Amino acid sequence: MTKTQYLIFLCGMANFINAADRVIMPIAIVPMSDLYDWDLKLQGWILSAFAYGYISSQVLGGKAAQRFGGRAVLGIAVACWSLATFITPAIASQVHAVIFTRIILGFAEGFCLPTIFHVFSSSILLEERSKAFGYLVAGGSVGQCLASVICPYMSWPNMFYTFGAIGLVWVVLWFMLYSKNMESLTSDPQKLMEQKVDTTDQVSWRSYLSHRPLWAIYTAHFCMNTSNYIISTWLPTYLQKTLGANPRDVSFTALPFIANSIVGVVAGHRADFLIAKGSWTVLSVRSYISISLGLCACNSAGHLSNHGDVAPHHSGITFAVSNTLATLPGLTAGPLTAAAVDYFGTWTPVFLGVSLVNDKSIAKLECLSYGYISEKIKVLWNADGREQSTARAILSIIG
Repeated sequence: MTKTQYLIFLCGMANFINAADRVIMPIAIVPMSDLYDWDLKLQGWILSAFAYGYISSQVLGGKAAQRFGGRAVLGIAVACWSLATFITPAIASQVHAVIFTRIILGFAEGFCLPTIFHVFSSSILLEERSKAFGYLVAGGSVGQCLASVICPYMSWPNMFYTFGAIGLVWVVLWFMLYSKNMESLTSDPQKLMEQKVDTTDQVSWRSYLSHRPLWAIYTAHFCMNTSNYIISTWLPTYLQKTLGANPRDVSFTALPFIANSIVGVVAGHRADFLIAKGSWTVLSVRSYISISLGLCACNSAGHLSNHGDVAPHHSGITFAVSNTLATLPGLTAGPLTAAAVDYFGTWTPVFLGVSLVNDKSIAKLECLSYGYISEKIKVLWNADGREQSTARAILSIIG
């Protein structure tokens, strides 16, 4: 296994644990609410508490990775959220303590992807980046899949103990293996599309929010997460409380995650093939695949990979901004969904609203936005009178 493959594997495992720990509470909350007499509204706040922690640490995670490096930041983050997962059964009788640990879980997990984006952008070749992000997203989907399959067959305390312990084991392996096998990846400039990731603060914060090219990526991410939050948060409750499914039948919720894993990897390989072939530009590939918004896994090779293309020096920050905005639906997925179901007496308005966010008009908006990016880069190339990389073109817009 090459050093790059080691890196992708370890980061994929971190995302595996990241995603698995999110799945536990939506499954466990059904027996927990029966035991502790939590009504639907209280369940909504417990489920959404994660998002309040998660949204508060995105940009902080990107900046921490720039300053302290991926090894320390990612290792400490996984340790914190795994510990929060592990202790949940011990404090479950105190609802405020449960909400607090959910916030801590979200806060620590908020460091994960911005840090990995920073690491990938400084270590992974352009023509290998789609595959890397494809495997990264697949790792998360496998984590969701495995947790969805095995958790319904476990007692709810063991759900937290098992995956919390897996995370703590990963932390030990990360600090043991990363220093020996991955530290030299960024030392060879021939391995990178660009120079090392910039650790200065030369780009103003306003620049991350003032350019339409970046908003194209942010929009795609927001739309994808809107449906993801509703489905991942409430599907187990909907199946058991509304459709009367057996608790063990909740394992069938793993099917979308299996599809997500397969499609994410295939899309990543396909995107890299098109880029390496040279018949498609990088942004043409990203925009084409991201417009396939209905196939959410394709976004790993589309707008998610696009951060490393357009801003390799600052991809941890651009992704952090994107993920912060895309977490906004998570803040309301719990309490507003519960309120809507209580008011209407049915889940239909919830699922209808989610589908409207991801309808054809959103795809058209993405198409126009990505079209603007491509056109802007062409202008920059012509104005400079020489060929620039995609990353330098966009960075000249940001700077």
